Amino acid sequence: MFSGTRATGRLHIGNYLGAIKGYLELQDNPNYETIYMVMDLHAITTPFDSAKLAENTKDVIMDYLACGLDPEKSIITAQSLVPEHTYLAHLLSSEITVARMQHLPTFKDKVKQHPKHVTMALLNYPVLMAADILLYKASLVPVGIDQEPHLEVAREIARKMNEKYGTDFPEPRRFSTKGEYVPSLSGEGKMSKSVEGSYINIIDDLETIKKNLASAPTDSGKGEKVPEEGGVANLLTLVELFEGEDKRKNYELCYMNNGIKYKELKEELANAIYEELKPIQEERKIYENDPLLVEKIISEGAQKARKIAGQTLQEVKKKIGLI
Repeated sequence: MFSGTRATGRLHIGNYLGAIKGYLELQDNPNYETIYMVMDLHAITTPFDSAKLAENTKDVIMDYLACGLDPEKSIITAQSLVPEHTYLAHLLSSEITVARMQHLPTFKDKVKQHPKHVTMALLNYPVLMAADILLYKASLVPVGIDQEPHLEVAREIARKMNEKYGTDFPEPRRFSTKGEYVPSLSGEGKMSKSVEGSYINIIDDLETIKKNLASAPTDSGKGEKVPEEGGVANLLTLVELFEGEDKRKNYELCYMNNGIKYKELKEELANAIYEELKPIQEERKIYENDPLLVEKIISEGAQKARKIAGQTLQEVKKKIGLI
């Protein structure tokens, strides 16, 4: 089982609910060998700050550890410390066309976001992601539904490699969690680190959470039908994720009768979010105060990952005739 998070800043509650909870579930399942990385090579496919990249990578690692990922149970490291990822990506790129990559909706979206930064690295992003997964012959990948087009590329490449060269790559499937889609506070789309004002970081204090929720768009609080999209719908989804389904149903009944008082809803929701994040924040301080321990975990994780990755790469090189 393999998954990772781009090194583009601290984790937010969307990452926590949509990925980390799935990581923990699989980590504690003895049937799986779990590998979790910070994807710093993926981070440079869009504009980035080179002065902060290494720091961002360590921040995500500390967030991982604070949330409960255990280096005794899982391999935890940074992608760039395992050069086999880029080597395999080059080999896999010979089995997929430029046209296939250009037609991916995720690539088109990034081109719109960064029209002056349409690089070969961006085009090759799904191939590198396929290499990340196939290098460990992972069958499950805990990612959001938005990554399904990339997983389909990984499956397509695995099939081609298996048919053409006799490799034994599995076709990876997505492992979904209850909170796999956490909506943006802005009222549009999913929570994203790249959209300012759309997220709550897992290190945010109560006042910051209240401030962020206060800016979330609402309506009059009353109507014949509960909105199915937009700011109100997104708030109710967050209520369900952090306070439970019954609480959401109560608010929906209020909406269609006496009305919702959004100030009270946001206050209760902020407290519920903070209560879940507080133990994570306390755990994180342990790692912040022990940088040598964090370095040790990253280094040892890279050694373990390279042992598996090196074996797979040798197999592939032999199959395609390089050795």
